[in-house]
Amino acid sequence: MWGLLHERGREHVDLSFALPSVCSDSIAAGGADIGLVPVIEIARQGLEIVPGVGICCEGPVRSILLVSRVPFSAIRTLAADSSSRTSVQLARLILRDRYGAEPTTLEHPPVLEQMLSHADAALIIGDPALRLDRAHLPYQALDLGEEWYALTGLPMVFAAWAGKPPLDIPRLERIFTESYEFGLTHLAEILSSEAHKHGVPVELAHRYLTRHIHFPLGAKEYRGMNTFLELAGFAAQPGFAAIER
Repeated sequence: MWGLLHERGREHVDLSFALPSVCSDSIAAGGADIGLVPVIEIARQGLEIVPGVGICCEGPVRSILLVSRVPFSAIRTLAADSSSRTSVQLARLILRDRYGAEPTTLEHPPVLEQMLSHADAALIIGDPALRLDRAHLPYQALDLGEEWYALTGLPMVFAAWAGKPPLDIPRLERIFTESYEFGLTHLAEILSSEAHKHGVPVELAHRYLTRHIHFPLGAKEYRGMNTFLELAGFAAQPGFAAIER
């Protein structure tokens, strides 16, 4: 979104920021035309995807951690930061298909020790996860991007630009792709400006944006998205059309 905030595409959009779950609710309520929407909500609402870029990983994602004080197969309750519904669904899917656990999910603010005082395991997403050092936690922890890749061999797509159809796809794809390309050429500026605001060391922020997260959506990413939705039971939702390029 760096270009949309600065030079590339800013004149075309009225940009606001919210949690992923709130973005999808805003589109459902008609408060926004397009959003960076969790893929679960794209399927649930029958939204149209703007091709080009999204939020993906192929292997460890680093920012979505499942931390448990019991063996993963013994998890019966999961405290979840529900800011991203796709991540919550991914956690449930991984526990079911990789470890045979189907826990009850409890919504809880993302404070690890408090979460684990109320549940067997905790799902930590985004900045709170980036601030955790998995290697030094006194608990077992799973990186859910890594777990997804072990299960499927495919990228995991967390969110994509989407809105209620019909959309002017060629125009929107150009706007969002140009913004992404502008951001790539200003990565040092992004790191200098943003890392400290999120309480993340610059080196980790650089590694996260260049190795853990990737943004182009191609045929492999759409196969990963379709596989996720199929395993989660959403593939047959009316109005959802897969795009492969």
